[in-house]
Amino acid sequence: MHSHIIPGIDDGAGDSEISIKLVNGLIELGYNEFTATPHVMEDIWRNDKESIAAGSESLISALQDAGIQNKVNIAAEYLIDGNFEQLLKDKNPLLCIRDNWVLVEISFIQPPMQLKEVFFEMQLQGYQPVFAHPERYNFYHAQRKALEELHDAGLIFQANLLSFSNYYGPHVRKAAEWMAEQGMIDLLGTDLHHERHLAALQDLKLTKSLSKALESAKEKHLR
Repeated sequence: MHSHIIPGIDDGAGDSEISIKLVNGLIELGYNEFTATPHVMEDIWRNDKESIAAGSESLISALQDAGIQNKVNIAAEYLIDGNFEQLLKDKNPLLCIRDNWVLVEISFIQPPMQLKEVFFEMQLQGYQPVFAHPERYNFYHAQRKALEELHDAGLIFQANLLSFSNYYGPHVRKAAEWMAEQGMIDLLGTDLHHERHLAALQDLKLTKSLSKALESAKEKHLR
């Protein structure tokens, strides 16, 4: 439900050949359906529905040529920035990972001052915000109460599988383990960008905390 496998559209797969390698690697790990979520960022990756649609056609064509018939869903990972707020203001339809679920992320430097207001506006417009990898935002590591408040406000929390290793560092791993203990992880995603991610996923160990996160998501009937 969170991957960057569309070629040449963001910092994910650079070309179709890499997309095929990534998808084949996930299939070998047991995945059979994929949701591509390219970045939509005002100052870096200025993707929109048109560019994402064009990229998805390229991806699906390449996969079919490689004999891969697995289902690929197309959505986006929106950075909460001025562009995203304008999309909400204009009531432009957002790309959803499923039903009305919209995957969003924030800056790794600091949270937007209007973060709660943006989430509330999304809910008013009928969207279910899915907060991408909250465990990776270092400023929340000392502000766990802020994460609890966001989760209590109805946000779906999506953690990265690799956060349960030391791939992003021990502080991220500890944050993911704490979230798992609190039952705050609703979804687990690969956030797959490149072959280094794939190799790390292939080496990922099923720890006690990761197992607890998987069970928590299962109990909530989420996938």
